[in-house]
Amino acid sequence: MSATIGRSTTAKPAPAAQRRVRWQARWPECALAGIVALSAVLYAWRIGDEGWANAYYSVAAKSMSQGLANFLFGAYDPLGTVTVDKPPMALWPQVFSVWVFGFHGWAVLLPQVLEGAAAVFLLHRAVRRWAGENVALLAALVLALTPATVSINRDNNPDTLLVLWCVASAYAVTRAVEPGILDRQATRWLAWSAFFLGCGFLTKMLAGWMPVPAVALAYAAARDTGWGRKIRDLLVAGAVLLVSSAWWVVLTGLWPRPKPYVGGSSDGSALDLVLGYNGFSRIVGLGSGGGPAASQTPELSGGVPSPFGGEPGPARLFNDSVGGQISWLIPWCALVLLVVAVAGAVRLRRREPADRRGRFGWWLWGSWLVILGAVFSSQEGIFHPYYTTQLAPAVAVLAAAGAARLWALYRKRGPFWFLLPAGLAATAVWAWVLVNREPEWHGWVGYAVAALAVPAVSGLLLGRFGARAAQRPALALGLIAALLAPAVWSAAKAGDTGRGLGGGSLPSAGPPGSIFGDLREFAASPEPAPQQGLLDRQGVLYALRTGTMPNGFRLDEADLPGEWRKIADYAHAHANGAPIELAVEGGAVLTGPFLLDTAVKAVALGGYVGLDRTPTVAQLSSWQAQGKLAFVLGLDPKSEQLRSPGSGIAGDEDNISERDNWTRQHCTTVPASAYGGGAKPLPIVSEFGGNRILYRCAR
Repeated sequence: MSATIGRSTTAKPAPAAQRRVRWQARWPECALAGIVALSAVLYAWRIGDEGWANAYYSVAAKSMSQGLANFLFGAYDPLGTVTVDKPPMALWPQVFSVWVFGFHGWAVLLPQVLEGAAAVFLLHRAVRRWAGENVALLAALVLALTPATVSINRDNNPDTLLVLWCVASAYAVTRAVEPGILDRQATRWLAWSAFFLGCGFLTKMLAGWMPVPAVALAYAAARDTGWGRKIRDLLVAGAVLLVSSAWWVVLTGLWPRPKPYVGGSSDGSALDLVLGYNGFSRIVGLGSGGGPAASQTPELSGGVPSPFGGEPGPARLFNDSVGGQISWLIPWCALVLLVVAVAGAVRLRRREPADRRGRFGWWLWGSWLVILGAVFSSQEGIFHPYYTTQLAPAVAVLAAAGAARLWALYRKRGPFWFLLPAGLAATAVWAWVLVNREPEWHGWVGYAVAALAVPAVSGLLLGRFGARAAQRPALALGLIAALLAPAVWSAAKAGDTGRGLGGGSLPSAGPPGSIFGDLREFAASPEPAPQQGLLDRQGVLYALRTGTMPNGFRLDEADLPGEWRKIADYAHAHANGAPIELAVEGGAVLTGPFLLDTAVKAVALGGYVGLDRTPTVAQLSSWQAQGKLAFVLGLDPKSEQLRSPGSGIAGDEDNISERDNWTRQHCTTVPASAYGGGAKPLPIVSEFGGNRILYRCAR
């Protein structure tokens, strides 16, 4: 009897039951780890083969690593004559990576991979607090598989970090409206949300502020406190937003001269960049310096289709250029928002108690999608398809939460059960349309989606009329069908590093050249009259799909054609100590390969595409008088005047003419035989700026 003293009389769970309990507790974290790992693989697979991605920002990362002023301003060239046309925050992680690993293409892109995976993880954490584990996991998966997100996270444009800051802001405001939270804690979390959006401003200026209305609306709708407290909290958040956004603008204004000219501005100030090129000109279409908007130039010369996402309007997000990047699940999201809006109106009419916590996510993510979607659809200025990656978190959350909402309606008794199978069918049909715009490129996926969607919809229909066991498998099959096509596009982007024209600066998933719209229609259009310096139709198609010009020059690549390399070597060898060994007319577009692939100390005349008011003629004269300027790679007097290189970016071409006239008057032509070149001027098709001649400017 004594042997039984102290023994528990409670029966222990069976080992199988224990394992099941442990698995139920651990599987969400395992699933999340798998999704984050999947995103990292998609963003990092063969990342070294991407080269320098957007060479404009890669050059800046190299230059910023060489001095404090360059680092703070975001200088494009090592001498700090001009900055990039964005704030520097997105480039700072790339500079840190360069300091640690050295200047390599993969080192520049590594922070983008980490930032993209972090956004997937943080989105899960935000959604889990509102809609639960299953919805959060599905939302994280959708974000990871969005083609626009995969393409931008394999590039070094600012949008990757911008999305991370926006998701961080959403997470913070989600914490601010939790039930039972203390007022002081709610204020603090809302302030953090505003701070993250301020960081978004320092990443891509006013684009970082676009989610501000969504955050404010969601907080006002869901915070369980009086309006006096809400208004006070929003004012505090507004102050934090202003300070966290404006400090860099103020710093650059107060910094003593000499300092870099702020690229993209009309007067060299960051404030002008905020209000102009990166601000209202994007919305209303005023170009830099008051020139025509990009959307007013829908075609490049020779009838070449534009990479600006098509004409503004309600259909822009669904057109040939943009649709495959982001729109796969937007019809599904629209259906869900309609259902939620109708349900909210009915609840209000019946005067039922407000479900503050339940409506929070719909206000946040729904208004996010509607507001940003409206901006992207209507903006008259520069718009590129990859901008839509900022829509991806909202699409992911609404798609996942919408699946749960429509599943609940499907399981209830009532007339709205059909919305789930109807929504899945519509999503599959839209995927079929997108895929078959270019059926030669992975056209099989359209048939695969149909093969999954038909039994899924059929199973859901049968499940409502007796075969209840088919309901869950049919739902799972339907979700797979909805995600299959964007997943294939994303995987293809990760596996194929071949890029069309502007592939580094204009990243996109899908068929090569898809950012230019329907190239089949362009190929079938009548051949225009031949013009000197312009490619014929087949040459244009080849350039759009491969990014290579007939003379071997390729935008966003470090490899210089042989004769250009001879010029770089000659300037470097004969600069006689001048800090500016080679100044290149045509801006960063043409200067980048010199800075990436040679030892020559080069600067870009005119900022990004040669249209900025820097350097002035007076500054050129000062450089020459002080022995700072050795050579200029300028315009051939017999070639066409340099224009914006097919970008649609407006600017002041008088600046180019003034610099060109100064070069001819104050510098001497270097014969091609001196550097081993050919008898003719260096060719660049006139769409990219006319021919070039080397001038010696050192006295």
